Amino acid sequence: MIAAFIIPVFKVINMALDLYWWVIIVMAVMSWLLAFDVINMRNDLVRSLWNMSNALTEPVLRPIRRFIPPLGGMDLSPIVLLLLLSFIQMELGEVAAALVRAAYS
Repeated sequence: MIAAFIIPVFKVINMALDLYWWVIIVMAVMSWLLAFDVINMRNDLVRSLWNMSNALTEPVLRPIRRFIPPLGGMDLSPIVLLLLLSFIQMELGEVAAALVRAAYS
């Protein structure tokens, strides 16, 4: 009975994590493009995308950066966050599968 309610909640959480995954990718790619001056902040679209992605990712990346400082000028915190999100998604899948098995056994 509870699996009928929890499974859709897990699916919504999984979709939100997928969306957040792409926001991190966009932020990382934009940071590289800004660093190599391929795009610049004078463009309104670039500035608004950068501000949005920074507002969404910086609160989560900041604590990671405290433990993993940039190595040789490379910020590894987005990679760590993507790995963490993948781990969370795998664990949610395992919990959902266990709930389904428990509901039908």
